[in-house]
This record gives sequence, structure tokens and C-alpha cells, in this order.
Amino acid sequence: MALAQRLKQLRLARGMSLDALAATLGGAVTKQALSKYELGKAAPSPRVLALLAVALGVKAAQLVAPPDLQVEFLGYRRRASLPKREQERVESHISDALERRVQLQDRLQLDAALDLDVRGIAVARVEDAERAAAQVRARWGLGLEPLASVTATLEDHFVHVLEIDGDRRFDGISAVVRTSDGQVAAAAVVSDEKVAGERQRLNLAHELGHLTMEVSALPEDQEETAAFRFGAALLAPAEVIRQEVGATRSSISAHELLLLKQRFGMSVQALLRRLRDLEIITASYYKQWCIDINRLGWRREEPGQLPREEPTWLRRHVLRALAEELLSPAEAAALAPGLAETTPSLDHIQRRAFLALPLTERRRIIAEQAAQLAPDYAPDPDWQDTDDAIIDTSDE
Repeated sequence: MALAQRLKQLRLARGMSLDALAATLGGAVTKQALSKYELGKAAPSPRVLALLAVALGVKAAQLVAPPDLQVEFLGYRRRASLPKREQERVESHISDALERRVQLQDRLQLDAALDLDVRGIAVARVEDAERAAAQVRARWGLGLEPLASVTATLEDHFVHVLEIDGDRRFDGISAVVRTSDGQVAAAAVVSDEKVAGERQRLNLAHELGHLTMEVSALPEDQEETAAFRFGAALLAPAEVIRQEVGATRSSISAHELLLLKQRFGMSVQALLRRLRDLEIITASYYKQWCIDINRLGWRREEPGQLPREEPTWLRRHVLRALAEELLSPAEAAALAPGLAETTPSLDHIQRRAFLALPLTERRRIIAEQAAQLAPDYAPDPDWQDTDDAIIDTSDE
């Protein structure tokens, strides 16, 4: 990647406009000059390059040297409707985040081989997505029970979970990081950070479908349908759904659907679609429910909203690298912004643990520490003599 592309990618990944970057540089470089750098029409001097590196939070070498990693985007829902600038911002943010995570893996010397064959399951029909989801569950030893946490399941099997504050037209994306020799260094699924927990879970499972399934045999307009079918099958295996609901139903109540929502962690709308796909309810009954959902105002916000799942891989490993002194505090802050605000200090943790002890134990500890510190606070005879001499001199 040329300097021009790298500069633009990092700027967009930081959420900065050209005006904002110029302001950060304190007027040392104009917006017009920055634009020329990004278009490849001019090159920054070594001094300006150093200033740019500081402003973007990287080393100067990272701006000029081509990266060893390439990010490939596999699934991008509603990509065509996203403005080009927003698409570039999303891709730049994800690329930067994944490069940093791979570098952290390397620094910690983690054995983080992806427990998944990227696009390794051939799918010739939409219905084949059921088999693909069953294969992933079997490979990961998940059994048939609903997943308590989709995010934790993915992170446990070395699939990174990223969240992004995207345009309202952005739903999700999946990506793979490859080394210069084409090997997969990491994989990720990305969801909009603003959606409710039930939608987040299906978004992540949907994007896992894009990572998992080889869909070249499918018509292009069926790729998203297959990914949705995969995600729904991963969250609610057909065998379990039929046990819970029955093989066929002529009707189903809103109250039952809300209970199933809690059981499988899926929205009512996704559950109804799942029941239709499995032919548990008829297409006409499904259509009637869609009309009712609109009437009830549930299309945008349903009752019984589930809490969002929080990815923890990055925080856990940044804290580990900090503890092992493999990262400086500044590097940790760059990798995981907001970590300091959400992580109690060691002093706070120790103080909280101390206050939880019985009163007699606290008094014993205080007495021991006071005895240990007493010599530090005892008068020094030599200093006492000096003080007396000063006082005596002033009195004369």
C-alpha cells in the first residue's frame, strides 16, 4: 500500500476529516497539502511525515512501509446503498483495528489459529445453509442448546468480534486478514454497535455464515438469504425448534413468541421467519404476522429487548500485555480506547478487597503496616542535631 493510500486509511480509521487532521497538526500542514499527499500528487517531507505519524498515533515507518497484512472483506450487506465515503470509513476503521489485533497476537505470541475453514463449506442451495450451521456447531462442540453468548463463542474460536458506529444503512460485514503469502492471520465479524442484543446476535451469526460458506454456486441475490438461514440455524437448530414449538402450527401467540425470543436470543421477526423456513407455519400465516408486527410497531423496536453482548478479547489481551510489560500505557490506550475509564485501578481493587475484610482483620493489617513503617517516621538523630544547631545559631 502506497503512502497515499496508507495515510488516507489511517485518517479515516481515526474518524478524522482533512480539516481535523490539519488542525491536529497545528497549522504545520494545510488541508490542501494533505489532500495532495492522499492523492499521490505530492510527498511529505521527513519532518511532516514525523508530524503525521504522531497525529495518527503510529510510527513513521508504518506510514511509508507497505503493510505485511491485507484485509479482505467477504460479506457486506447493503454495500451498494452506502455512500462511498461511509464505505471507505467503515473499511478503514476495520482494517486498522484488525491489523492492530494481529500485531497484539504476535507480541503476545498467541497460538490463535482460526478454528474455521474460510469459505470451506460449499453451498449450492439456500437450504444447504442448515447443514453448514450444523457442521460449525459440531466442529466447535456446541451441541444443540441455544448459545448463551454468540460473542463469547466466536471469540473462544478465534473469530474477532468488532463493533462500529455505522451509518443506519450498515448492518454488518465479515473480513479476513491475510499475510503476504496468503495465509489467514485473523478473521472478524462486525456489527453495528447501536442495535439491540437480539439483532446483534443474528448479525454476528449471519456474518459467520459469510465467513464459512462457499456460495459461488448460488445466484447472487440468494447469498444474503443463505447467510440469514445459516445465522438462524446456528442460533436455533431445526431439531430444537421443532421440539419446542412442534412440527406444524396453525397459530402461535405473541406471548409464546416473546418466551421463545428469550430462549433462543432472536427477535420475534427472525423467529417467525425461522418457523416459516422450516414449514412449521405456512407462508400465508407468516405474512399475516408481518402485517401484525407493522400494526404493533414492532418492526423497529420489539418488547423484551435483549441486552447487547460485550466483546472482551481485546481488553483481556491488552491488559495481559500491559501486565507482562509488552505494551506501554500509551500503546494500550491506542489499542483499546476507553480502557482506563472502564477498568478499576489496582489501588481501587485492593482498597475494595480490604474494606470487605472483617474489622478485626483490618485492624491487624493496619497494625502490621504501621509497625513496618514506624522506622521511616522516627526522628533521625543526625537531622535532630542539625536542627538544634541551626536554632542555637539563630538565637545567638
